[in-house]
Amino acid sequence: MKKNNIKLYNLIFPIWLLWLFPITWLVVLPANFLIDLMVVAVTLKYLKIQEIRQNMKAVIFSVWMFGFAADFIGTAAMLLSNIISFNYETQLGKWWYTNITNAVSYNPFESIYAVLWVSGCVILTAFLIYLFNYKYCLNKTNLDNTQKKKLALSLAVFTAPYLFYIPTVWFF
Repeated sequence: MKKNNIKLYNLIFPIWLLWLFPITWLVVLPANFLIDLMVVAVTLKYLKIQEIRQNMKAVIFSVWMFGFAADFIGTAAMLLSNIISFNYETQLGKWWYTNITNAVSYNPFESIYAVLWVSGCVILTAFLIYLFNYKYCLNKTNLDNTQKKKLALSLAVFTAPYLFYIPTVWFF
């Protein structure tokens, strides 16, 4: 049986960077916290909420933690493109490797299918950010349901993992 010289690399930004260079957590964690804090503060100000500081203190830690949980679920969905496996000697296997596995891992813009896969992962993560915030995190506030939905939507839109689109091929 002939073996192909296909190498599969499970390198998806930013998770691979965090594993290779653990010191980056020192930058990623506070940066993510500050972004979440800024989105919550600006949205509460836009909604003309009076007790901005009180509401932020009540929710920021859970918003931050659930945001990471949603990001990890989205990352798992990205890695699924590498886990789903076909015999790479078949037409389907070659197509999957070229248009999904390799493109998602290295450069999603090489294939419309990879763009769709990554977009699905970003949308899934944004939906989870919305859901987690609306159902769990924002219960500690004195906001009404409409305000909670707006704040959860703002967090979903502005903190979705758009970095999934960055081609990892740029980094090596």
